[in-house]
Amino acid sequence: MTAHECPRGYRVRVARRLDDTWAAWFDGFTLRAADDGTTLVSGLVDQAQLHGLFAKLRDLGLEIVSVDATDGPTP
Repeated sequence: MTAHECPRGYRVRVARRLDDTWAAWFDGFTLRAADDGTTLVSGLVDQAQLHGLFAKLRDLGLEIVSVDATDGPTP
């Protein structure tokens, strides 16, 4: 398995509040609305899944505020 195939935890903050009705659309990711009106989209994914997430965010017209890699599974 190459480094690109190994799952890694990621947290992507978007500049919009997404409620639980979006959970199915972001299958495999956890959505958590923040008090500042943004949403954290997190999950343990490989690079292909991460790029798929970016495509979904682009298709929805959502601004990506930040992307953080984590050492393990995200809460």
